[in-house]
Amino acid sequence: MRFFNLLRDAGNGASQWMPPIDVWETENEIVYEIDLRGIPEDKISIELEVVEGDITSLAVDAIANAANDRLWMGAGVAGAIKRAGGEEIEQEAVALGPIEVGDAVATSAGRLHARYVIHGAVMGQDLRTNAGLIERTTRRCLEVADDLGLESIALPAFGTGVGGFPLDECARIMVDTVRAYEPGSLRRAVFAVFGADAKRAFDAALSK
Repeated sequence: MRFFNLLRDAGNGASQWMPPIDVWETENEIVYEIDLRGIPEDKISIELEVVEGDITSLAVDAIANAANDRLWMGAGVAGAIKRAGGEEIEQEAVALGPIEVGDAVATSAGRLHARYVIHGAVMGQDLRTNAGLIERTTRRCLEVADDLGLESIALPAFGTGVGGFPLDECARIMVDTVRAYEPGSLRRAVFAVFGADAKRAFDAALSK
């Protein structure tokens, strides 16, 4: 499911949603067409979509890794990225660590379709996380992508694997964080999730 969130100045200091000029449905998504002519850049927010599948196969500028503060890449999303992209991703990441929990750094992406991997430290060595860390890590991944001049990023469901964080709450936090973010170059964020339950949670968060 895809949503294009666009804010417009309502003239009283507030913002309002711009209605789409056309809406159509494909096999996998609902697409909203919006006329952007005459809209200032600072009023455009990020296109959001949910994909159930392998984050390493997506055609985006960067994929985010659900990392620990030492940036070792073990199981889960990190392990999948290392297997698909090569061990050089982990070697480059570890050389940049440790980092603060909630922070993020970028490395090259090895053999992946993406140009960069952005490692968001959503947990420490105890492998636990919380709502505040998920929010901060999501925002820092967006900021790092903007600093690199990127237009698209794929994000996993931070903290819901070994971190054990509830899917529904994670989806709400991550969707709200991306919606509230004021982008520079970023125009598209894909929530790349594993399993039907995760997809339902993120679809539900996007529909609110």
